[in-house]
Amino acid sequence: MNHPVLEAPVQLHRPAAPRPTPSGPWTRAAVLALMEQPFMDLLQQAHAVHRQQFPQGDIELASLLSVKTGGCPEDCGYCPQSAQHDTGVEAGKLMAPEAVLEAARAAKAAGATRFCMGAAWRSPHDRDIEKVAALVRGVHDLGLQTCATLGMLSAPQATALAEAGLDYYNHNLDSAPDFYPEIIGTRQYQDRLDTLGHVRAAGLRVCCGGIVGMGETREQRAGLIAELAALNPPPESVPVNDLVRVPGTPLADVPELDPFEVVRVIAAARITMPASRVRLSAGRRELGDGIQALCFMAGANSIFYGDKLLVTGNPDAAADRALLQRLDLPITEIQG
Repeated sequence: MNHPVLEAPVQLHRPAAPRPTPSGPWTRAAVLALMEQPFMDLLQQAHAVHRQQFPQGDIELASLLSVKTGGCPEDCGYCPQSAQHDTGVEAGKLMAPEAVLEAARAAKAAGATRFCMGAAWRSPHDRDIEKVAALVRGVHDLGLQTCATLGMLSAPQATALAEAGLDYYNHNLDSAPDFYPEIIGTRQYQDRLDTLGHVRAAGLRVCCGGIVGMGETREQRAGLIAELAALNPPPESVPVNDLVRVPGTPLADVPELDPFEVVRVIAAARITMPASRVRLSAGRRELGDGIQALCFMAGANSIFYGDKLLVTGNPDAAADRALLQRLDLPITEIQG
């Protein structure tokens, strides 16, 4: 199957005025030049940085559970949980605490060191934060790192989650600023940056990345990496998602991205954010074992682990462990 590199964006919304690009050492132009190196040269450079920063070469296993599924009022073109898209995903209530803890225990038994809880909210109410804080405390007591992705947060909400023992907050930028209006019309790019600011101010570590294969150009993929690298400090975790095309979403029929472009993005993330965990996230099943191996070579050292990512499929845990064993890649152990 041919996988063309797309150069024509999918038009879903009227573009907003361009946002200034980062002006630090990794400008958009600098990242693009990095990504446009000969593939093997880029891979070699990224692997050298990776070996220097992570000499053990271990792969972090993170598990993700949708604790509140569907019914989100936003119109994100990639998301099956949007109430504006007919994808067959029904809105549900927040899971019972014991059900969440049971899933966390199973994730720990399977080797996961981090447990992320996702809820399909645009921005949670304070009463929702209280309930999630109780879940965070329970998962923390199991000895797992805790992560949550709940939508936009206010400063007091971020503080409440930090006080409950949350380790990481996930809030992706999704794309470069100039492509963002093509895929989302119900939230501004600055809204995402504001939430990240609240999370940092509360003392939480940041998990922030994006999605590729939505119809963006290579330059716009470079723009996403430049934005992430310009965050001060850069995210501790950088998830890179390859679009999972879900029937009923506006992006369901976007042509597939050349999988080697995913490797280029991973490599660029590793070089520009050398100390971060770069997570190979959604779309791994579609990439196949060979491309995943190249991604690990390029600097990916974290994966979402389990049979489902929120509502889309993921390689099962046994297959993941078998792949890592075939590649002689050690698994990060729980500390303490």
